[in-house]
Amino acid sequence: MAGEVREIDVYFAPSSQPQIDKQILGLLGRFTDTAALIEPFRNAVTKSEVRSCMGKLFDTCARLEREAKRNETRLDEDSLPRLWILSPTASEDFLEGFNAKPDVENWLPGIYFLGDSLRTAVVVIHQLPVIPETLWLRLLGKGRVQQRAIEEVKTLDVKNPLRGKAIDLLANLKTTLEVSQNLDVEDRDLVMQLSPIYEQRLAEATQLGREEGRLEGIQLGVQNERRTTIENLLRVRFKTLDNELQTIIEPLLALPPEEFTSLLIQLSREDLLRRFSQQ
Repeated sequence: MAGEVREIDVYFAPSSQPQIDKQILGLLGRFTDTAALIEPFRNAVTKSEVRSCMGKLFDTCARLEREAKRNETRLDEDSLPRLWILSPTASEDFLEGFNAKPDVENWLPGIYFLGDSLRTAVVVIHQLPVIPETLWLRLLGKGRVQQRAIEEVKTLDVKNPLRGKAIDLLANLKTTLEVSQNLDVEDRDLVMQLSPIYEQRLAEATQLGREEGRLEGIQLGVQNERRTTIENLLRVRFKTLDNELQTIIEPLLALPPEEFTSLLIQLSREDLLRRFSQQ
C-alpha cells in the first residue's frame, strides 16, 4: 500500500547567490544557514505533531541519502536539513518529554534542541526575547506577542525591503481569518488589529509614488495587490483556483475591495460563477 503523502510547510535550500542579506532576517536568517524544514504552528504543538514533523525530516534525509548513493557522491552529515518546529508555547514537561534542551552558549532563549543526530529544534516563540533579531518569528506567535510584533513592523522604515512583504502577508492573514469559522477571541482581536493594515499599505504606496513621480506604477501595484487578495480568498474558500474560478477574477477586480471581499465570503462557488463568469 502506498505511504501517506506528508507535505512540508517550508523547505529551504541555501542559494549560492542569496537575494537578500540574511542578517536582516535576524534569528530566522540563522535558521537558513543550512538546508531547513520549517514547520510553524498557530496553536501549541502537540507530541503527535512533533513526531509527524520529525517523520517528514527523516523521509527527506532518507531521500537525500538514496540520491547520494545512486549518484555515487558523498553526503556530509552537516549538509542534511535541520527541522525547526515553531510553536507559540510549550510547557517544561512537554519539552522534557523530548529531552529538548537549550543551547545558551550559541542560541537565544526559547530554542530547545533534541539530540544532535535528530537535527531537530523546538522554537517556543513566546519565550523569545523582544529584540529586533526575533521580530520575524514573533509575528508567528499569538495574542499579545503577535500584536506587539505587528506594531513593530508598522513602525519600520517604509523603505525597509521586508516591511512591505510582511504587511502584505499580514493582510492576507486577515483575509484568511475572515473566512474561517469559529474564531476564538484572540483571532477576532487579530482581525481587528489587521483591518487598517491593507489601507495603510496602499496609502503609503500612493504617497511614495507621488514623491517619485510613478503614480501609474503604484496604481498597477494596487491592482496586483487586489488580485492577490481575490486569489487568496478563492483558494481559502474552495481549496483550489481552477480555470473556472480564474475567469471571475477580472470582473471582481472592477469592484471596491469591501464589496468583492463580502461577496467572496458569502456566495457559493455556483453563485459566483453564475454572477461573474457571464460578464
